[in-house]
Amino acid sequence: MKIALVTGATAGFGLAICKTLISAGYKVIGTGRRAERLSALQAELGEHFLPLAFDVSNLQQTEQALNNRPNEWKNVDLLVNNAGLALGLEPAHQAELSDWYQMIDTNIKGLVSVTRLILPEMVARNSGHIINLGSIAGNYPYPGGNVYGGTKAFIKQFSLNLRADLAGTAIRVSNVEPGLCGGTEFSNVRFKGDDEKAAKLYENVQYVSPEDIANIVLWLNQQPPHVNINRIEVMPTAQTFSPLAVNRELVIK
Repeated sequence: MKIALVTGATAGFGLAICKTLISAGYKVIGTGRRAERLSALQAELGEHFLPLAFDVSNLQQTEQALNNRPNEWKNVDLLVNNAGLALGLEPAHQAELSDWYQMIDTNIKGLVSVTRLILPEMVARNSGHIINLGSIAGNYPYPGGNVYGGTKAFIKQFSLNLRADLAGTAIRVSNVEPGLCGGTEFSNVRFKGDDEKAAKLYENVQYVSPEDIANIVLWLNQQPPHVNINRIEVMPTAQTFSPLAVNRELVIK
């Protein structure tokens, strides 16, 4: 039975990924900051789910939790680096610096910390798969995306560079890059609890769901061991690419 480690398991993508993997016969270690949600999830999913409550942006907590797993949960076959967030949509000169730091601490430092702690185990066994949750924000700029997009661009390049470092091993690395996804807390967090503002983003749109992303994660891991999907970009059919904007009234003297 494969063991998966899923960060950010208490809501959205992470929650759906945990449920999908367990339904497919995996054992899952789910991490998150909200211990009460993890406990409820354990009660729902049973003995094949191990909750670990810690904040990936806190290195001491992360090391303590991951280095003290029970022996029967030591051999992680699949690491899903899902924990992450966006804060604010203001232009760069108006953004809160604390928001920028929090996105960097979680989306970049948290992801690389978990990866660095788990990867040596995979290398020692010459087996494993790391799936990172990126975003189309790391591929295409948009107003207000500034640091959030920068963190996701980092994840894309980090994933590719991991592949380069792991040349000659059987370890796979994939980056999943979603577009507009609903049914998560993503926009509610970005707009700092303004649920009405968040809901408007998804009005009259058949968006990608957490279950869609979970199915993609499962599919990636269930490909034959000699097949590595480097990147997979997914949007709802309703979303596509905007034309490059030109401001015809701007005069620079």
